[in-house]
Amino acid sequence: MSKISAPSMGGFKLPLSDKGSFMRKASVFRSFVSADDPVFKPEAGRYHLYVSLACPWAHRALIVRDLLKLQDVIGLSIVHHNMDSKGWRFITKEPKDPKDLSEGTIDHVYGFERLSQLYYKANEGYEGRYTVPVLWDKKTETIVNNESSEIIRMLHEFKSVTGFDEDYYPETHQKQIDEINEWIYPYINNGVYKSGFAGTQEAYEEAVLALFEHLDKVEKILEDKYSSNKDSKFYYLIGDQLTEADIRLFTTIVRFDPVYHQHFKTNIRMIRHDYPFLNKWLQKLYWQKDSFKSTTDFDHIKKHYTQSHSHINPLGIVPVGPVPHILPL
Repeated sequence: MSKISAPSMGGFKLPLSDKGSFMRKASVFRSFVSADDPVFKPEAGRYHLYVSLACPWAHRALIVRDLLKLQDVIGLSIVHHNMDSKGWRFITKEPKDPKDLSEGTIDHVYGFERLSQLYYKANEGYEGRYTVPVLWDKKTETIVNNESSEIIRMLHEFKSVTGFDEDYYPETHQKQIDEINEWIYPYINNGVYKSGFAGTQEAYEEAVLALFEHLDKVEKILEDKYSSNKDSKFYYLIGDQLTEADIRLFTTIVRFDPVYHQHFKTNIRMIRHDYPFLNKWLQKLYWQKDSFKSTTDFDHIKKHYTQSHSHINPLGIVPVGPVPHILPL
């Protein structure tokens, strides 16, 4: 079989297999902030988080930063929603309304115009993609980590700074969290991308069918949880508390109907119409827990996907619907 010709995004060719399947590359910077680490100790004001409001991986880190009350401990810069041929960029002037982050922010550390400049400052010979989130250390002037699953865990290390001892990866549920993440990540979190970035009909159908098979699996888990305790205000994926598993799934599900359903052709079913228990779980997290709602910007999300993926939507037209983006409780 001849190799598939892959489209470009953010200045890089999308990594596709010979049969056209999207293959996400591993993150490069993998250090860890910890009281036991010889270099990267948890300290207030030392670290800075770079994110996109559109990116579900970065959204994980935003939610946990907010949940753990780290807004005054770890700084934040947000890239513009449009990823052009040179990758992510920052706006060059602060927005008139400091609360309006829909267009992004300046780079609050160096005033860089491009996220790529941060990667080259950390490693002048860097050759990979310029991805978010990035946890930056202002003291050593380097990237600590750019893998979201590790960043959201190391944020718990800052409890020694804040005194806030909430734990979203509790020891009692770690085995269950790891087990559910093992299939939610490849089939749902990354499954929407494998559907949308597929280079052949075969690769698309394989990915999208697996995606909905596992959405059905999540629906059954939540249905069983609800049926066993109908009086509970919340019902979560694991146990009776919010965990990392809920946070990691939320950032995909909140984007599903507004973006993935049409843009990535994941249109076998919709969350709001076809998954009543998953939809109720989504609504409760969004409407009743501010860390989820306040970090979700639907306009930023929709503009990014539809205006940055020119190989999918060459005219950059942003769909109006669905209306509303998420149903009220």
